[in-house]
Amino acid sequence: MIWYPYAQMKTLEPPIKIARAQGVHLYTDDGHDLIDSVSSWWSVIHGYNHPEINAAITEQLGRFAHVMMGGMTHDAVQRLSDKLAEWLPADLDYCFFSDSGSVAVEVALKMALQFNTNRGSARDTILALEHAYHGDTFKAMEVGDDEDYHFAFGKNSEKKHGVVHIPTDIPELEKAFSEYGERLTCFIVEPLLQGAGGMRMYDVGFLERARQLCDEYDVLLIFDEVATGFGRTGNRFVADLVLPDILVLGKALTGGYIGHAVTVANRRVWEGFLSDDPTHAFMHGPTFMGNALACSAALKSIELFEREDYLSKIHTIENITRREMSGFSDPRIKEVRIMGGCVCIEVYDGKMLDGFRRFAFERGVFSRTFLKYMYAMVPYVISEQELVTILDTMKAWFRR
Repeated sequence: MIWYPYAQMKTLEPPIKIARAQGVHLYTDDGHDLIDSVSSWWSVIHGYNHPEINAAITEQLGRFAHVMMGGMTHDAVQRLSDKLAEWLPADLDYCFFSDSGSVAVEVALKMALQFNTNRGSARDTILALEHAYHGDTFKAMEVGDDEDYHFAFGKNSEKKHGVVHIPTDIPELEKAFSEYGERLTCFIVEPLLQGAGGMRMYDVGFLERARQLCDEYDVLLIFDEVATGFGRTGNRFVADLVLPDILVLGKALTGGYIGHAVTVANRRVWEGFLSDDPTHAFMHGPTFMGNALACSAALKSIELFEREDYLSKIHTIENITRREMSGFSDPRIKEVRIMGGCVCIEVYDGKMLDGFRRFAFERGVFSRTFLKYMYAMVPYVISEQELVTILDTMKAWFRR
C-alpha cells in the first residue's frame, strides 16, 4: 500500500496514474493528456523526457550509478562542484551535497550552529520568517512557521525553543536584531518568494537590510532557494541580488529528474571548520550525497539553462501571465500575485477551491491547489498557448 503525501488516506481521491510524459504533458493510463501546471512540485523546469538529460544519465549509468562519498569521489561530482563554484556569485564555492531540500536545510542549520560552536560562541537562537516553510524534517519544521503542515507537532510558537519568527517587515527585522542579535546563529529565509507558506512575495529591500544587519551583528544569512533557485523569481538566483553566507539548492538542481540537493557555503564558513582539532569537522554524510546520476543530470540541466537563455523564457512567461491576468478579479479573490515563473490566486475561503483539480483535469490541465491558494509554476519550456490554457482554466473556475 502506498502512503501518499499530505493526504488523509481514508478520504484520498484516487491518484492520477501517469503512463508517460513528454515536454509539459502528462499522459494518463486511461488516455488523458494533461498540461502540468506545477512542474512536479516546481522541479521539472525543462519538461519531461528531455533527450539531452536522458543521454547524460544513460552515459553515466554505463559507468556506475552511485558510489559513496566517504573516502571516494568521482568525476561527475567534482565537475558539478566546480561548475557551481564558477556559476554562483562571489565566494559561494564550497558544496555539501545531500539527497533532498529538507536535508540540505538541516545541513545548513547544523553548519551554522557548528560554525559558532567551533569558534567558541554560545549563540543559541535562529531567526526565521513567519509563514516559512523549509521542509518536513524536524529542524526544518522548527524554523518553519506553517501549522497547516506541521500541526501534529504543536501549534504554539512558545513550544519552539530557540527560534524567533518575524514578518517580512523592515521595522520588525530591526527590532528582532536589536533584541536577539547577539544570540543569533543565523537568519534563514526563502528569499522574495515564500512557496508552501502561500506563494507570499516581498521586496528585495528587506533582504538588503537583512544582509546589513547580519554583517553588523556577525550573524550568518542563509537563503533557502530550494524553490526559488534556477529562475523561479525571474532572477537566476536571488543570491545574485543579495549575497548570503550559505545557499541551499534542490528541486530544479537536477531538472526534476532525481532527488538531490546542495548546501553551498562561503569561504568564511568553510574556514570555520578547518582545524587540527577533529571535533571541528562537519560530521554529516547522507548515503546518496553526490550521487553520480544526479550530478550528471544537474550538469546537463545547468548547461541547458545557460545555453537556451532560460531567463528570457521566464521573463516571457511572466509577461504573458501579467497580460492574461490583467483586469481579472472576483469578489472571492483576495489577491492575484505574479513573480517570474509563478502566479498565485489567493482566495478568502479555501473551501471554494474544492473540486478545482477535477475541473482542471477535464480541461486538460493538472493542477494542485492547497489551502487558500490556486497557483501555477510551469516548466520553462511551455509554449504560449499551453500557458494561456492553464491561465484560462484558472480564470474559468471563477466564471462558472
